[in-house]
Amino acid sequence: MASVNDLQYVGLAVPDLAAERDFFGKTWGLVEVGEHDGKVYFAAEGSPHAFVIRLREDVERKTDLIGFSAAGRAAVDTIFAKAQAAGAKIIAAPGPADGPAGGYACRFFDPEGRAIEVVCEGTPRQHRTLAKGEAIPIGISHVVLHSPDIKALEHFYEDVLGFRLTDWIGEFMVFLRCNTAHHRLAILPGPPTLNHIAFDVSSVDEMMRGLARMHENNVKLSWGPGRHTAGNNTFSYFVTPNGNAVEYTSDLEEVDDATWVPQTYAPTPSITDQWGTGRIIPGNVPHAELSPDKGLWHIPA
Repeated sequence: MASVNDLQYVGLAVPDLAAERDFFGKTWGLVEVGEHDGKVYFAAEGSPHAFVIRLREDVERKTDLIGFSAAGRAAVDTIFAKAQAAGAKIIAAPGPADGPAGGYACRFFDPEGRAIEVVCEGTPRQHRTLAKGEAIPIGISHVVLHSPDIKALEHFYEDVLGFRLTDWIGEFMVFLRCNTAHHRLAILPGPPTLNHIAFDVSSVDEMMRGLARMHENNVKLSWGPGRHTAGNNTFSYFVTPNGNAVEYTSDLEEVDDATWVPQTYAPTPSITDQWGTGRIIPGNVPHAELSPDKGLWHIPA
């Protein structure tokens, strides 16, 4: 069955492009790799993906696009055909990809109006092994979405993009994978919007060093540090100058498709944070109140 094989990037629109650009490039630890037609591209030093964040300026904060990679043109074509068969609203049929890496891609909306791109054959970026103490992202790890109908959205990503079920927390949160990582996508209840974008760092030590760098740069910790149970990954969450939630994470569990049996965890505080440390700092809250994403059903610029 054709499927995507990785999360590749997230495209964001923000009112204050200069502040977001400065945050991702100078504070968060990504590297700016190009600017074209008002869009600024950032890569992660440890990842072959040509870019992992795309920014542009807009009067309102929006999620423009979520990009997934596929193994080749046949996979892109098959996924596009499945999107059509599922009744997805089409943005662009398979053809030349937009962006600095080129490639072959298609675009369509998911059932709640998020613009999705599936891309292959882009030019990979020269990347490197990070040194101890750098405390910058290896690459993009996962995205978490909110949905008013979690199970319907889960089935769309499974049936059309080929995601596989990894775990549930009650009926509250589902974790989906497209490679050996425990999850590249997770879904929570709520209005249709982006919850956060996570970035892998090399270890829990680098996560803590990154947390310290955020503090030194007056970026407030919004939740953490802690360790989740589903995925067993560490976490610390922050908010960008334009209000986008981002996470440093490490130690995300690897999954063997042949032997993995999905689990359903009881939705308790210790499941979301098995250490209990993310809740001990007064004022820290996991996630703010949310409203539907302003980018829903908008063809990406």
